[in-house]
Order: sequence, then C-alpha cells, then structure tokens
Amino acid sequence: MQSRSLYSRLTTFFSSTSLQPGAITTDQNYLIGLRGLLALQSFLFVFFQTFLPAAVPDSKNTDGPKYQVVIRKSFSVLFANEALIYSWVIFLSARSICLPYLVDHTREVCASSVFRRGIRLWAPTFVAYSLAAAAFSTTSTDYITQFLNQTGNISATKPMRLRNFLVYFNSLFDIFWLNKNYGSQAANAAFPSGTLWIVSVLFQQSYTIYISMLIVHSTRKSWRVKAMLVFIVTAFWVQSWAWYSITGLLIADAVLNMDFQARSRNGFQVKRFRVPIWPLYAAMVVTGVALQFLFISWDPRMRNDELNGHASVYQNGMLNQILDEGQPLLRFDNYLIILGSMLLIETWEWPRKVLRNQAFVALGRRSFSAFLVQAILIYTVGIKLYLHIDATGTNNAVSGLVCFLVCAPMVAIAAEVFYRLVDLPSVGLAKAFWAWMTK
Repeated sequence: MQSRSLYSRLTTFFSSTSLQPGAITTDQNYLIGLRGLLALQSFLFVFFQTFLPAAVPDSKNTDGPKYQVVIRKSFSVLFANEALIYSWVIFLSARSICLPYLVDHTREVCASSVFRRGIRLWAPTFVAYSLAAAAFSTTSTDYITQFLNQTGNISATKPMRLRNFLVYFNSLFDIFWLNKNYGSQAANAAFPSGTLWIVSVLFQQSYTIYISMLIVHSTRKSWRVKAMLVFIVTAFWVQSWAWYSITGLLIADAVLNMDFQARSRNGFQVKRFRVPIWPLYAAMVVTGVALQFLFISWDPRMRNDELNGHASVYQNGMLNQILDEGQPLLRFDNYLIILGSMLLIETWEWPRKVLRNQAFVALGRRSFSAFLVQAILIYTVGIKLYLHIDATGTNNAVSGLVCFLVCAPMVAIAAEVFYRLVDLPSVGLAKAFWAWMTK
C-alpha cells in the first residue's frame, strides 16, 4: 500500500502517462538534459578562456579584439559564464543525489548512496587527473607559455608541473579532503583550465545533502521547510555552498512530497481571485539576468560589490571586505537565475519535455566525462594546432575558428570513449563494492 501511495503522489508531479512504478527514480531525464546544456556551456567557457579570453565574463583580459568584447557583453553573459555554470552544476548535483532516498527512505538506500558517492567521483577523476599529470608534468609545456605570451592571454594559466609522485599523490588525495579555498589546491593548479575544484565542492556538499535529507521523512513538512529556509539564509550569510545545495534538496522534497506542481500552478487564493505564483519565478530570472548584464556589460567595477555583504568567517567575523577573487565565488544574481528557472521547470511540463530531448539527455549522461577530458584536449591538441596555424600568418580569429572546429568533435569523441571505458565502469565498480561490503 505504501508503494502505491507513493506512486499516486508522484503521478501528480509528472503529467506523462507512460510512467510505471518501477521507473519513478529514472524519470528524471529533464535534470540530466539540463546537465547536458551545461556541458555545452562548459566547453564554450574553457574554449573561450583559452583562445578568446576577452570574450569571457570576469576575464583578466579586459581589453581585446572588438568581436571578443561584444561576445563577452552579450552571448557569454548567460552561455559562457563560469560562475553561472559551476553554480548550476553544484545546485543540480544536490537536486539529484537525494532522489533515491526521497523515493525509498530505507537505511540500505541511504547507506548505499553515501558509500558509492566517493567511488563514483573518485575513479573518473583519478584517471583524468593522471592523464593531465602525464601530459603536463612529464613532457615540456613550453608551447603553452609561448602560446600565452604570443596571444597576450593572462586569463588562462600554464598547468603546474608535479615534481614527483608524492606531490601527485598528495594533490589527488586533497581533492576529496578540502573544505575551503578550493581554488588554491594543487590539483586545481595542475589541471588545465583550473576547473577541477568543482569535484571537491561536489564531493563535500554531497554529505551536506546526505545528512540533511535524513530529516525529510522524520519531520512535519512545515517544520522541515522552515528549517531548510533558515539553513539557506544562514549559508548565504556565511557564503557556504550549502546555500545552493540545501535549496536543491528543498525543491526536490517539495516536488516529491508536497504536491509542488499543482500548488505552483494553482497559486494563491485571495478572496474571490486566484493569484498565479509563476510570475514570481519569472521575475527572479529576469532580475538575475538584468543584474548579470548590468555588472558585466554596463559597469564591471560594481561586479563584486555584492560579495562584500557576507560574514567573513575567517576574518574575525566582520564583513567580507578582503575578497579573494581567486576562489570560486557564490553570487546572488546566479542564485536568482537558477532558483527562478528551476521553479519554472518544475511547474510546467513543456520545459521538461524540451529537456528530455534524447540529444540533451545523452549529452547529460556524458557531461562528467566531457568536463574531465575537454581541457586536456584543448590544452594539448588545440593549442598546438593554433601555434601551427598562426605560424603560417593566418588571422587570429580564423585560427581560433579552426581550433574550435577541430576541438569540438574531438572532445565529443574523447568524452564518449571516456564515458564507455571509465565513467560507466565506475558506476558498476561502486555498486559491486557496495554489494561486496554488505554480503
């Protein structure tokens, strides 16, 4: 009876009539499809940062060719914005990893999720990081220095060389140990594009979600909503990634357990009138987008002013006046865009139908693989190809276009290979290890 009751509640949230009771946890393809869109944006960011540095928001290359500046102030604001991309990734991770337990709240499901998470993230990261270490620490990287000097690129950096095996081991170990200053870790400096810190945040925040989700089936709905809202506000104040993570957990709980879709569509009853609530979600998105364009396209000097308005946990509790811009930063405009967009997606079927497109879902399943291999290929094949073309006297813009046309399909092929040989087996390895541990 309990499983039937759960199924009947879930069918309220998903209008698709093809859902079967056994497919409850797998009908999250729209979340995977959204991850696929982020994979495309992630590739654009890494490529732009390498070959079109002035086209990237928050770039150190504030001046550059006019076409790059135009891209930065228009297209890149939403589609190649590193801060927005990694904020989405961390939010979606929290929104997704709690689903097995929210659907089946048994001890076995909870313990399995907690145990398998480390193996699931570690195995692909180990392989990709080892490839990067071999590519940039055992061979000369003078060509990267030449490229950066030749193009005047001060936004990208040459990967740090690992002196010996002990440094390699320690840097790999720290990926799954750090809980602050993620951007300063050695592994992030040794990995091309400096984006490996995201794995550290995903791993650490996973356990924030695992601990927090335990209250879902043991407390009243109104109480846990209030508790999570207090948690979110507090995390915002101290600039913790739990700000995004707990928001993802709260939305997942509302969708699965609180009839969110119907409530959101119906809105509020005010006397004889029913007030729709979805315009509030749209207003969040519009406000966040407006702030992005305001501080990126119009007056970049104000870009980081909002970041000072938080408690500085490691500076005697004062406001965050000494801002380390080298660290990943949590932004309110990103939060508004993500929260408003996700609430609209959870309210209406048509955006979920778009995101369930097979191409988006397939790309989403390979997004982690693409993330791990794209920078390695761009920093090896892409940069060497650029230098070869540039030596012939070809225009820089043409050289960059050729590199894009070569790197994009190569990353797609390499991601598919990595997904088949490393990513999928890591899932099987985690399940097999868990089964062995529980015999």
